[in-house]
Amino acid sequence: MTFNNSDTKKLLEIIKARRDVRGNRFVGAEIEKEKLDMILEAGISAPSVGYSQPWKFVVIKDNKTKENILKNFKQENDKAKEIFKDKELYTKLKLEGIKEAPINIAVLYEPKEKDVLGMTSMKKMGEYSVVCAIQNMWLMARALNIGIGWVSILDEKKVLKEIGASKDSMLIAYLCIGYVDKFYEESELKTLGWDKEKNLKDVVEYL
Repeated sequence: MTFNNSDTKKLLEIIKARRDVRGNRFVGAEIEKEKLDMILEAGISAPSVGYSQPWKFVVIKDNKTKENILKNFKQENDKAKEIFKDKELYTKLKLEGIKEAPINIAVLYEPKEKDVLGMTSMKKMGEYSVVCAIQNMWLMARALNIGIGWVSILDEKKVLKEIGASKDSMLIAYLCIGYVDKFYEESELKTLGWDKEKNLKDVVEYL
């Protein structure tokens, strides 16, 4: 299979248009099953070290579960806002969409009991494989005009207990997924001046 210049440009457009979506953007409309399946299919199509495919996706629609996860977030967020100097700006940020998004997905890393090819030296490669799956999901969702927000201000152990995960599982991402009223032209945090955007010359070194 080969791709043309138009395909390449479109892929780059989708990558550049991807946004981390907050709760104030979700409109609450249900996601069609076939589109959710496409997002999950993109996830399991990611590369994985030693063909280990160490991911698991827990799709959450239950409101009680969402309530408990939100309570977890609020507790952790209260701790987090004390860390940053600009507390006023931090307090204004909407950092999750747990209740607003129709679907939440907990993305887990489930380690193998046996040794995995490619992980004998770099033990984190399995977790990084799951991150590749998340990126695939994010890009597919954006191509479907569906938003994803990644919530990382959570107590991992409490989330895993809440969703009944196996004892060796690790929470890699908690995603809020749904249709949105709009996608920002630029990253919201960039627009707010939270940090400066890096370009190629900032991050590429040639040896």
